[in-house]
Amino acid sequence: MSFSQQALLANAGQRRKMVEDHLVARGITDPRVLSAMSKVPRHLFVADSLGHRAYGDHPLPIGENQTISQPYIVAAMSAALELKGHERVLEIGTGCGFQSAILGELASQVFTIERLSVLSKKAKKLLDDLGYSNINFKVFDGSYGWRDQSPFDGILVTAGAPEIPSALIDQLTEGGKIVAPVGNLETQKLVVATLKGGKLSQKVIGDCKFVPLVGKFGLTGRPDPL
Repeated sequence: MSFSQQALLANAGQRRKMVEDHLVARGITDPRVLSAMSKVPRHLFVADSLGHRAYGDHPLPIGENQTISQPYIVAAMSAALELKGHERVLEIGTGCGFQSAILGELASQVFTIERLSVLSKKAKKLLDDLGYSNINFKVFDGSYGWRDQSPFDGILVTAGAPEIPSALIDQLTEGGKIVAPVGNLETQKLVVATLKGGKLSQKVIGDCKFVPLVGKFGLTGRPDPL
């Protein structure tokens, strides 16, 4: 049995319970998102010592002062993109790679950027081991986006900024969506922005609190010393 097959079997019951108790019970209805959340082994994306907490609805530390988002937030952001399966998606903030894996289940191609090479390398190894061949990695200042691979049908940002960076808006297809936390260090709103007729319309879908988007167009307003 391969590593990926073993991972799918391990903790399957805990994943089903997580989906029922923390996602379906809170209004997540997209069947593709629920299927992805039931499949991806979240316990592999955290330290072994935290594995027993992996399927609770809370964020967990992943090192480097970063966190893995709580399952509900991952599901809500993924559902807000309304992916059908053919899309090319950009993720800003690879982190441990859990959100990347969910997007890998939902989209045709995923392009994920992480500013910290240690996290990017670790995530890539795990996702490669799990058999994901549609996820592309880059170590860079994510607030610039990934211009030479644009445009994207969806963009998901996993760090907070005062506003959605214009560089990311410029890399969105007509009709595409950006899901991002917008605000300051203390108060953020989860925003879904849709590009229609060259104009960006935005709606708030909830409160959230993410680590700051570090970079030229992020919360710090300065280039990240890569």
